[in-house]
Amino acid sequence: MNAAHVRSAERALSAGTWLIVAGAMLYSILTVTPLAAAHTPDEWDWTAPILPLVVDAAVVIVVRLDAVLARLGGHGGHWPVVLRWMTGCMTLALNVADAALVGDLVGVAVHAVAPLLLIVTAETGLAYRRAIATAVAALEEQQRAEREQRERAAAERREEAARRAREDREHAAALAREQREHEARMAREQAEREAAVRREEREREEAREREERAERERAEREREQRERERERREREAAERAERERTERIERERRERAEREERAARERAALLTAGPATEKQPEKRARAIVAAAYAEGMAVRAAAELCGWSVGWVSARYAELRETETGMPVDLAVTGR
Repeated sequence: MNAAHVRSAERALSAGTWLIVAGAMLYSILTVTPLAAAHTPDEWDWTAPILPLVVDAAVVIVVRLDAVLARLGGHGGHWPVVLRWMTGCMTLALNVADAALVGDLVGVAVHAVAPLLLIVTAETGLAYRRAIATAVAALEEQQRAEREQRERAAAERREEAARRAREDREHAAALAREQREHEARMAREQAEREAAVRREEREREEAREREERAERERAEREREQRERERERREREAAERAERERTERIERERRERAEREERAARERAALLTAGPATEKQPEKRARAIVAAAYAEGMAVRAAAELCGWSVGWVSARYAELRETETGMPVDLAVTGR
């Protein structure tokens, strides 16, 4: 919170309080005047508005003086409290009296709103003003403390600057005294450092040579190990390839032998059936002709086995001779 916020809050509180006071006064005058006129001799009816004006004037005095005292942080004692509550009760009684005399409870409640609102607003406004005054005092105290702290900090900085200047002068004098001793010591230490540097360089050179020699030996061992590993892998790969080749040749030999054996069995089955009593189906006839051709049988014998004409069998023989490649005929394929 800053001063602008406090001023804004005070203005809002003052405006609201006086708005409520003005409305309550106007409503009280309009409500109490007929009651006072009804209980006043006719020739004095013009004095009826004086009573609500006097009571409301007391309310204005209380509200105004409470605002001033709260802003100043003062306290008026017990009498302002008595006056505030007395005027509030009077206003409340005067406003509800007319309705209370006729037993109108709703009227009592309606006419009690403005006086009660005025009483509570007066008490609340006083509490708010005291709280604002306390907050303003705390804010001013904080600002004063910050200002004093800044002044102390500035004084401390000045003292620190003076102390540092004094220390700088003393330090400069001490440096002047130590400079000569330092130069002599530096010359001696320089000679020692140069000797140490030469010794360290010699040791580093020897260590580097040892590391390089060890690195070369390690690289040579690793190269030899890689070479042995490569030779081992190549040897294993060659052995594996040889095994695979041998197994493949053996597998192909077995498969070829099985095919030849199967073909021989099929040929034997086809050729041992004897002469055909009727013309065989073309597919079977072709298988018989192929088996007879593979066994080197004559065309007429093949024709007797399949039941087809010699000319047809001769044409099949010619086809087989054209397609012959020197490899054994696969009767398993031809007979299907």
